[in-house]
Amino acid sequence: MGREVTSRTFSRADRRLFRQKVLMCADALERMLKEGAFRDDIDPPRPMLGMEIEFNLVHADMMPAMSNNAVLESIGDDAVFQTELGQFNVEMNVKPGPLVGDGTFDLERTLRASLSVVDARIHRHDAQLVMIGMLPTLELEHLDREWISANPRYELLNEQIFAARGEDIELDLEGVALEGRPQEQLRADSNSVVPEAACTSLQLHLRVAPEEFAAHWNAAQCLAGAQVALAANSPFLAGKALWHESRIPIFEQATDTRPLELENQGVRPRVWFGERWISSVFDLFEENSRYFPALLPEVTDVDPAAELDAGRIPDLSELQMHNGTIYRWNRPVYDCADGKPHLRIENRVLPAGPTVLDIMANAAFYYGALRGLVEADQPVWTRMSFNAAEENLRAGAQHGMDAEMYWPGVGTLGADELVLRRLLPIADQGLTAFGLSQKARDRYLSVIEGRCLTRQTGAAWQRAQVVRHEDAGMNRRDALAAMMRQYVENMRDGSPVHTWRV
Repeated sequence: MGREVTSRTFSRADRRLFRQKVLMCADALERMLKEGAFRDDIDPPRPMLGMEIEFNLVHADMMPAMSNNAVLESIGDDAVFQTELGQFNVEMNVKPGPLVGDGTFDLERTLRASLSVVDARIHRHDAQLVMIGMLPTLELEHLDREWISANPRYELLNEQIFAARGEDIELDLEGVALEGRPQEQLRADSNSVVPEAACTSLQLHLRVAPEEFAAHWNAAQCLAGAQVALAANSPFLAGKALWHESRIPIFEQATDTRPLELENQGVRPRVWFGERWISSVFDLFEENSRYFPALLPEVTDVDPAAELDAGRIPDLSELQMHNGTIYRWNRPVYDCADGKPHLRIENRVLPAGPTVLDIMANAAFYYGALRGLVEADQPVWTRMSFNAAEENLRAGAQHGMDAEMYWPGVGTLGADELVLRRLLPIADQGLTAFGLSQKARDRYLSVIEGRCLTRQTGAAWQRAQVVRHEDAGMNRRDALAAMMRQYVENMRDGSPVHTWRV
């Protein structure tokens, strides 16, 4: 959800002071990195699988349920479930579980049980949770400003983005044609950032030592395209058949503070893949402070340098606030826990769903492949251009399993072949290095293998179902609702998406 805000208005002086404080925080972070402030006095913590899952809320007719406040009151666990931007969203913060032995099985069971309890509690609101990257029954009318959640941060963020942009947000995306149908296109203006709420994701966190951060971030950037192709689950919005993972371009457009003229000048967008490989985590925070004006310039009276001089660990509040409004697909995170600072990579490219087993498999593949790439004798990012990694992400989002991707040593090949021939063995090696059991590795990586062999992702299944219903005489609206009813039934059954009947 991001850090809360207390201010409701900001002055010009606030913005200038916030810029100064962000630079002071960056200087403090650089000093902490040089002085070894991130060293643990005890053995490093065991590797943990940490995730956040964003959900949509739907009524029985599969239309969005604008009831997240009532739903959260019924759930009654604000440490785990919280609001998200749209009134049809909630977010779940999953307690981290160990990436060793059979520990992931306990996490999987706990997650299933928690979701069953929640669905029972919110049933009286005619609401149910749906894990999906983009709710197909969302219409443009559901994306108006009135549907922003009742949280000061979101309303203020909306105001600041539109103040910076100076005009309505333009959604413009040419789709990938359904089988036997013409290409479709979404073109619409939005008076709010609620289209961002249409983009519901699975976010994976990994705590990383400072000296290892650059290698892990670079490797995560290399993996992003394959991750998205494997997990695509967002093919429809506002009745239109768009990309296999439409979350990627829609999120980019929904939070774009640049009018066309600034975009033409090459001003960087706030949803950003990046533009280069890095050599230090500081590179990313330095880019944030240099390139991006503040959206939520809330200032504290804490001097981070004075905190360090006094032997205390600073919160770096302004740096954290600023970082939370720059939406890198692999975002660096500075945080403190138990009085000690740490760094994390927040992997943001994946959609939610379709099932608990699918998201566990997506997580296992990411963590395993990431470690395997980092520990390789020759780093993959030294053998491919940064642009190639970005193009892989774009191809994976647009075409899913049909995407063609570049990989060093093999050239251009299909996403399924890239995963089967190269990345699955690397992921197995990485999970083995973490200490995950053979049984757990087989369970999760076999799901990834199954998707590659059947070429069926959540997006591919949704698209095929809609074609089937339309061929039987349904209009698009009814076909999407019928598809969603089957999707929800399959999601609850829990069988991985590659086994779903078309």
